[in-house]
Amino acid sequence: MHPLTKDAAKPAPESAGPMAEALSEARAAAERGEVPVGAVIVERATGAIIAAASNRVVELKDPTAHAELLAIRDACRAKGSERLAGCDLHVTLEPCAMCAQAIAFARIDRVYFGASDPKGGGVEHGARIFAQATCHHRPEVYGGLSEQASADLLRAFFAARRPDTSTEPGDGA
Repeated sequence: MHPLTKDAAKPAPESAGPMAEALSEARAAAERGEVPVGAVIVERATGAIIAAASNRVVELKDPTAHAELLAIRDACRAKGSERLAGCDLHVTLEPCAMCAQAIAFARIDRVYFGASDPKGGGVEHGARIFAQATCHHRPEVYGGLSEQASADLLRAFFAARRPDTSTEPGDGA
């Protein structure tokens, strides 16, 4: 576990509802043929979800249309500010480096994520944006919330798009 990641066994009690909504967003993305990642932003003072989004990279033909970025944009519009202090992000997959930097720029207080992303993550893996000396804001990070459900959704999505290689030469079949 990355030193900036808090113990996933001690998440804030309000994390279950927003993560369920993030999973719903992820399922909607999968139904549209997008990588199933969903994100919601919660205003902690009220507990209200002020933005919810899922990946729309294919639909918008925009490589930056990740769930986190879309949710951040919507939340900033809703609050009328470029800063989201007092807000938490709940996302089904560890944010990539691009999204992690946007989270820092937006000054989001806490990040709760589901599945780790050893290949493309930017928080616990890869660039580890929040651990960099050049990162001006470091949110609290809680990984592993609804991890199994998040990972299962991703696995099912990619399994449906990859040919079955179980009978490839050399696999003992």
